[in-house]
Amino acid sequence: MDDLLQPLAAAGAPRTAHEVVADLRLHAELPVGRPRVVAVMIASADGRAAVRGRSTPLGHPADRSLLRTLREHADAVLVGTGTLRAEGYANMLDPDQRARRVRDGRPPLPEVATVTRSFDVPTAIGLFAETDAKVRVYTAAGGEVAARGARVEVHALGDELGLPAVLAHLRAEAGVRSVACEGGPRLLRALAAARCVDDLLLTVAPLLVAGDEVTALRGPALDPPAELQLAGVGRAGSHVFLHFRAAR
Repeated sequence: MDDLLQPLAAAGAPRTAHEVVADLRLHAELPVGRPRVVAVMIASADGRAAVRGRSTPLGHPADRSLLRTLREHADAVLVGTGTLRAEGYANMLDPDQRARRVRDGRPPLPEVATVTRSFDVPTAIGLFAETDAKVRVYTAAGGEVAARGARVEVHALGDELGLPAVLAHLRAEAGVRSVACEGGPRLLRALAAARCVDDLLLTVAPLLVAGDEVTALRGPALDPPAELQLAGVGRAGSHVFLHFRAAR
């Protein structure tokens, strides 16, 4: 029986992004000493994470809805400075999503955390001009960041700079219980290497890209590889949505 494939078009009603995110139970069974981490990836059928340097051409409206719904429910978004710059982060949530967060007694936007050793922070993007936004910049030696409207805090972690230390700080100092990690590929690889990925939401786009575009993870091979368990499969058109949990 193990060689049989289960059809994606199984009986059952289509599920909304809110139902998918609700089933994650983001704030249940939190890891010890750090927030729950849900990594979000999109890749072509041949594993490329971008087309002409951006992930947008890979996407689908259902993928965008899932990403923004996860942001709505997460306490923080973890993203690399390169991804902030390449994707031009701004307007992370729609007005109705912001309003729901406020009604629930939460800030209108999740905090944004980014990690940089070079202190090359893309302050020209729209995110840093939004008065509702709070950005935490984690670095080794510290420095100053021009905010342009957003609230920006710089946390110098010295030799301890690394994703486990960043996540521990978010939990202990900011009360963050859930994190949506949106990449890029090097950041996602570092999270996987540190065994800090609790859930993975992977969208597979029906495209073949090839070339020199980045892959969903980039960096040295993981030894041993991080094992995952399939927890859910969905589809929207020809896009496939996979939910994996970390094997325990």
